[in-house]
Amino acid sequence: MKHGEPSRADRMKASANAKKAEIAKAHAKLPANDPGSGERQAARRAIAVARELRVAERKAAKLAEAAREAAEQAARAVALMAEQANRVVELAEQAAREVVLEAERKAARDLRYAARKARKR
Repeated sequence: MKHGEPSRADRMKASANAKKAEIAKAHAKLPANDPGSGERQAARRAIAVARELRVAERKAAKLAEAAREAAEQAARAVALMAEQANRVVELAEQAAREVVLEAERKAARDLRYAARKARKR
């Protein structure tokens, strides 16, 4: 060992003192020892609650929009089905009119045929 250099025991003691100082410094920084830490923690909680509230509001708005769109789509589907039903009814009525008209034509044709046969006899 050279003259002026610390011995091993001195180095160990200095290391232990440095560790104690680091631990004391860390304990001083603990939130429990800081008077403003409670206020900062409450502010952080308030910010987190506000953020969660905004997220919930956005989700609610999205759900409301989805429900509105679903209702509009259902209304369009109902209107389309009603329109199709009206078309079917109109087609059925037209077919019935055509059947009646064709029956009337056939009856008139049969009457003419019968009248011709009666004149020939």
